[in-house]
Amino acid sequence: MTALVQAFSRLSGTETETDVFMIVAIFCGVGLFVSLTMATYGLDLSPGFF
Repeated sequence: MTALVQAFSRLSGTETETDVFMIVAIFCGVGLFVSLTMATYGLDLSPGFF
C-alpha cells in the first residue's frame, strides 16, 4: 500500500503525508460507484421509473 501511495505521490508531485486521505477517499468513491452500478444492474432507471 505504501508503494502505491508513493507512486501516486510521484505522479502528482505533492507530499505523501497530506495526500494519503485524498487517495483513500478516491478509492472509496470508486468502490462506492462500482457497488451502486452493480446494485442497479438490470434495474430500469429510466425517467418513466420515477
